[in-house]
Amino acid sequence: MMKADPHTPSPPCAVVTGAASGIGREVAVSLLRDGWQVIGVDRAGARHDADRYTHLIADLGTGQGIRDAIDGLKGRQLKAFVHSAGIMRSDDALAEGMGEDLWALHVVAPQRLAAALLPDMPDTEGRIVLISSRAAQGRAGRGLYSASKAGGEALVRSLALAALRRGITVNAVAPGPVATAQSTDPARRDAPVAPTPQGRMIAPGEIAATVRFLLSRAAGAITGQTIVQCAGLSLVPPDPNFGGEDTRSWDGLTETR
Repeated sequence: MMKADPHTPSPPCAVVTGAASGIGREVAVSLLRDGWQVIGVDRAGARHDADRYTHLIADLGTGQGIRDAIDGLKGRQLKAFVHSAGIMRSDDALAEGMGEDLWALHVVAPQRLAAALLPDMPDTEGRIVLISSRAAQGRAGRGLYSASKAGGEALVRSLALAALRRGITVNAVAPGPVATAQSTDPARRDAPVAPTPQGRMIAPGEIAATVRFLLSRAAGAITGQTIVQCAGLSLVPPDPNFGGEDTRSWDGLTETR
């Protein structure tokens, strides 16, 4: 049997939260395809056909889940951290305590994980990306969700400043409506998905491609930024009757009446 060459560098390793479904799963799959080692963190189980994948079960919406994830990641040599775990709820659908859960998942969890992982990340090559949302700019009827995502974007800038001299970058990607199972989740029936001027939803792979770029060496000069990837929604005036999005029909970039 041939022995592994000790001089062969190990593949880079990334931790991806929310790796069991949606954008997080697509990010994990794309990184595995690129040769990365991936450690997925999710409250649900996940399987990937790659021996470079490890999965940790942890509910990052709870303090105990955050601590479990940090304990499971101790001693890992990580180059990248992608926080994709998240949920969307309208204000009308929020149960008691849901506001705290949104804040814990979208702000506290990435802050605690980043604080634990940053000290051992490699200078100039370490990368952190948070998945935010267009709703961080404000959405009628989604105040707590929007506030939690805006808090995540403020966290990105704070972490970027803290890691600036080490050359470690911290950024966010803020998608518009993405075609995932969460988009049709019955729990968000009070928060329907808005149409886009492009007439389509965004594919999870498109968001994953942006994340992969932000993790690359070529993106080393981008830090503290939020990349809005919204299929043109930022170009149209808001409709206050639909959570802040325009619900009119669009043909390309020309409004049709």
